Amino acid sequence: MNRKAPIFVLLVLALVAGSGCTSKPSGTEAGKAAAAPDRIQGKAQVLIESGGAMDSALNAGGASSVYLWEGLRRYRLFFTTPVEVTHGDEYVVEGIYAQRVIDEIGDPDFGQNGYPLLSSCRRVIAMAWKNLPLDAYDLDAQVLRTRVTRFPARPVFLVTRIEPVKPTEGGAAAKKDGAKEKEVPEVSVPAAKQAAFLIESPPPQTSPLWDPKAESASCKVVIGTDGKIDRLDTGKQLCESVDWSRYRYQPPVQGGRAVKVSTEVEVRFEPRKQATS
Repeated sequence: MNRKAPIFVLLVLALVAGSGCTSKPSGTEAGKAAAAPDRIQGKAQVLIESGGAMDSALNAGGASSVYLWEGLRRYRLFFTTPVEVTHGDEYVVEGIYAQRVIDEIGDPDFGQNGYPLLSSCRRVIAMAWKNLPLDAYDLDAQVLRTRVTRFPARPVFLVTRIEPVKPTEGGAAAKKDGAKEKEVPEVSVPAAKQAAFLIESPPPQTSPLWDPKAESASCKVVIGTDGKIDRLDTGKQLCESVDWSRYRYQPPVQGGRAVKVSTEVEVRFEPRKQATS
């Protein structure tokens, strides 16, 4: 694992299937580019992993991948200028949360031409990175589309600005509390039994654009000592799309001692209805 990872710019050196001729972002896209950027804050994770040509195109071509943890959500960061990110440090990042914009744009074809649409990806690239060479818009849009198609619920964040957060005295206390939390035992509880301790949960959410007919998903989670979801133990994309911060259980206790609980949660979705003309 790298402790410091330099991120360098690399243009895609491949033909883009189906992207058409190179073009400058439209007036609508240019207008969208003036929108306020998204802002996230969390702890950086720098990993050495092989993402192939797909990721290296937006990841500077290096072996290091940069993520930012904000609660249970892990954002994959991509850059256009050299940046040095230190593993474990906290950062404030501004840019464009790709899937949020794609979902806001919507899909008039209701998924018949795949999710996301290439045109939506081009608009996202234009919003985040305004000064790219003209041919880069189509090239980067194709790479973004490939990644989102493969992992639609894993947030992609196109960075425009990143700054480290200065450590505070409270940070040392948080680390100490975190060490104590690791010592808490973890027990396994069947889903039906744990459901009786559920205090709060959101109503069924509308199925995502990339799986409009989804009705339910069984998700493996770990409940912390405070009764909130502490960890998601599944790679199912439907499970990763859930807002787990809205779930709350009675703080788990076993033998009079606080514990963590490994269990499964059945999440229901309302199938997305196709608009009628």
